Amino acid sequence: MGLPLPITIGWRFYRARERSGFVSFISFASTSGIALGVAVLILVLSAMNGFESELEKRLLGVVPHGELIAGDQPLANWPEILQQARAMNGIVAAAPNVKIQGLLQKPGGFTGVQITGIDPALEEEVSSLPQFMSSQAWQSLNGDGANIVMGQGVLDKLGLKVGDAVTFYLPPPKSHTSAGQIGRARSHTLTISGSFSIGGELDYANAYVPLAYAQSLMNLGDAVNAVRIKVERVFEAPMLVRQLGYQQHQMMYVSDWTRTQGHLYQDIQMVRTLMYLVLALVIAVACFNIVSTLVMAVRDKASEIAILMTMGLKRRSVMLVFIVQGALNGVVGAIIGGVAGVLMADNLSALAAKLEQLIGHRFLSADVYFIDFLPSRIEAQDIVLVISTALVMSLFSTIYPAYRASRIAPAAALAGR
Repeated sequence: MGLPLPITIGWRFYRARERSGFVSFISFASTSGIALGVAVLILVLSAMNGFESELEKRLLGVVPHGELIAGDQPLANWPEILQQARAMNGIVAAAPNVKIQGLLQKPGGFTGVQITGIDPALEEEVSSLPQFMSSQAWQSLNGDGANIVMGQGVLDKLGLKVGDAVTFYLPPPKSHTSAGQIGRARSHTLTISGSFSIGGELDYANAYVPLAYAQSLMNLGDAVNAVRIKVERVFEAPMLVRQLGYQQHQMMYVSDWTRTQGHLYQDIQMVRTLMYLVLALVIAVACFNIVSTLVMAVRDKASEIAILMTMGLKRRSVMLVFIVQGALNGVVGAIIGGVAGVLMADNLSALAAKLEQLIGHRFLSADVYFIDFLPSRIEAQDIVLVISTALVMSLFSTIYPAYRASRIAPAAALAGR
């Protein structure tokens, strides 16, 4: 069974547009513009999805979802806090930490670094850090030895390697200083027992030591100065951490990832929205060419339309003929752009790496951004949304020219032939 007559005629008019060179050029421009807009929009949305995925899996796998940080007194009751956290709905796990800010000595000066004392058995419940270092490095954080596992970025920056000794300087205890006086910094020598490579700025500002050793450095005894929280849904972290903090009977600070890394998520969402609007406008401009194509096609086909109408073709069928002809530009452009966009998005990281080698410039510097590569994650709903947007815009662009075609007076058109 054949296609309905208006669709068949619209397909023939679309294929026969090459007879008019200018009309053919405008039609090609509209199809190309739609294809380009669809491809780039799919590529951008996939890149934003990739950044969001890496933020959740890589950065938030290492950065705490939430923390309870000691105030004037260390957290001596941290085992009780861990039990309270695990009993709350939405909290997956909790682990004790000792946070230490200090300086690592390097040739010609110092570099700041945050050292975190961790218990590997408890830390692996709240962190994906073991995935970014060797098992030997992870096991070296057991016990109370003066071992330190540093980010590969810090090692490269200081010119150090695993097995070297490094000097770490701590600020003097508050009890050793008085008003108007500056106490003497304390120095400690640690052995680099391993390294980790997350692939971003965290490699340049973090290091880890055994929990017991960090407690001895800070004279905490069995206490800690922070408890790390991991939640099931990251956007519930602020609420859950506050609820846990309200249950405590001593002064402490409450923090969560939205305070330290929330700007990254907001930037990703803002860029996603802006790029979608901008590229949707690119597709809309390309669809305006469909209007020009159909207006000239109606003038070119006026006599054919008149003949068809005298043979009994109804006005609404004439309108459908040109809707089909114009919509085919959008369909072809959307299909070509969709295929090209998916192929480029699927190979975005490799393409970006090749381009970096070609121009000799790195797009994402590891000491500035939280990742050092261009990620991509293709989601079916984005592809459907983009292609649907292009098809709807192209369909709306055909309505006015198609309506004008349906209002042609057969007698006048044939008289002017």
